Amino acid sequence: MQLVKIIWVILGTISLLIGLIGIVVPGLPTTPFLLLTAALYIRSSEKLYKALISNKHLGKYILDFREGKGLPLKTKIISLIMMWTMITLSCSFFIEILWLRLVIIVLGIIGSVVMFFILPTSENKSEDKNQ
Repeated sequence: MQLVKIIWVILGTISLLIGLIGIVVPGLPTTPFLLLTAALYIRSSEKLYKALISNKHLGKYILDFREGKGLPLKTKIISLIMMWTMITLSCSFFIEILWLRLVIIVLGIIGSVVMFFILPTSENKSEDKNQ
């Protein structure tokens, strides 16, 4: 049982690092990785979970989502624009295999539907820094 908790902490920390990188790298989302981190930490370490949600920069993302506030519309639009820019560039210049291009486009469509129609949109009109 303790080994499982250690694995959750390691995976949560990897997810947190990817989410932090997503703050500065266009096309890499932040919020989904922070939500994954919170889910992994809550199953493994109450101390790490509390530290994450009480962080003044990262905690807001998680608490807003947990309270059903969702993501601000501006964040959704910026995320979709960056995601489709990266998909377009990747499929146009870097991926030559047709079936792989199609898989990436289909996953992009699924991600867009989830982002825009399934995830709730917050009513908060305040400025949000990133995804």
